[in-house]
Amino acid sequence: MPDQLRPESSEIAIIGAGIVGLSIALRLADQGHEVTILAPEDDETGASYGNAGVIADYAVMPVGTPDVLRNLPSLLFDRDSPLSIRKAAIFTLAPWLLRFTRECLPARAEQNARAIAALLAPTPAAWRAFASQIGGTALLKPQGSLYLFETASDQRSADFTLPRALGVTVDIISRAELGQLEPGLPAHVGHGAAFFPNTVTLHDPRAMLRLLRAAVAGAGVRHIPARITGLARDGHGHVTLTGAGIRLRTSKVILAAGAWSRDLARQAGDKVPLDTERGYHLEYDMADQPLTRQMTPVSRGFYFCPMAGRLRVAGTVELGGRDAPAAPNRWAVMERGARAIFPDLPEPDRRWMGCRPSLPDSRPVIGPSAQGADVIHAYGHGHLGLTLAPVTAQIVADLVAGRMPALDIGPYRPGRF
Repeated sequence: MPDQLRPESSEIAIIGAGIVGLSIALRLADQGHEVTILAPEDDETGASYGNAGVIADYAVMPVGTPDVLRNLPSLLFDRDSPLSIRKAAIFTLAPWLLRFTRECLPARAEQNARAIAALLAPTPAAWRAFASQIGGTALLKPQGSLYLFETASDQRSADFTLPRALGVTVDIISRAELGQLEPGLPAHVGHGAAFFPNTVTLHDPRAMLRLLRAAVAGAGVRHIPARITGLARDGHGHVTLTGAGIRLRTSKVILAAGAWSRDLARQAGDKVPLDTERGYHLEYDMADQPLTRQMTPVSRGFYFCPMAGRLRVAGTVELGGRDAPAAPNRWAVMERGARAIFPDLPEPDRRWMGCRPSLPDSRPVIGPSAQGADVIHAYGHGHLGLTLAPVTAQIVADLVAGRMPALDIGPYRPGRF
């Protein structure tokens, strides 16, 4: 029983050891706090490792938009769609989908885009400083990112009016200009592209995470390999966290458990409509790659990501729960799409599926619990966990220190729902 366990204690406890939790731990340790991370042993298979490796400062648009709303039935129920749903999960997901549908309405989508853009604005500078601190500057690739228009229709339907108004730099380039940037792209592929020249990608997400983990350990942060399932306030200024084999008493909890955060948030007194997006990737080991920078075929919903010694094909969104097995069809869709661009690709060397935390409005949850600042939420970043980790860490550090964050966190508070 939990009461029979030898009690642990820490000034601050962080639940979660992904990119967000680790970034927060390093920032708080730098400020002199005693910090303990509580999370299972890292097997390097989570979303912090399996992502597209992009500091996506351009990704201001939420998942839910009027275009998505118009096409929602076909998107959700077409097995080959870049946005799909597991049929077995439809009834469980119904409340989330109703909220998501509302967030697709024009006014809501624009409001969400503005909130996301405000978080993204400081990310380039934040990531440069963050990478420098942990010795990861050489892993940053400032080459920009491409959205590939495979057809003239793709290009006509692309509308960057709102992203540009929100500060995103994007250039529409011709097929000839695309060929100059990416001479390895087959001549028959593409009509042109949108080029985001300021975007930075990671040469190797796993290598960056390893540097961060080493920096966190070097800063004196303790890691207890346990999954926390219980959170209770004692009424005297402390929170007790429990799980299999662990009982820890702390003054402040940072909830950064990604897709595993919802139940603990509820125990803290905050009902957050968090669900799970299941992301997929394929990897092809190759020394000579057909691309030099990240490229996204816009109609297919995945990224080509040149990384150290391998080409990663990552992306798509599958709604359908955290614990169900992977859907082989999602890999098959990506493999067919990848070969439509690069017909000579070999068989994939690896396949991966991982869970992202997803909110209907595509905004993360960052801020104190409605029941008190002894619990601070920091999860729900969806596709932007890697991108927003340093910014989220600074916001949390400000809250812990009793400072007003530079950014208004109202749009991200757990009480917005």
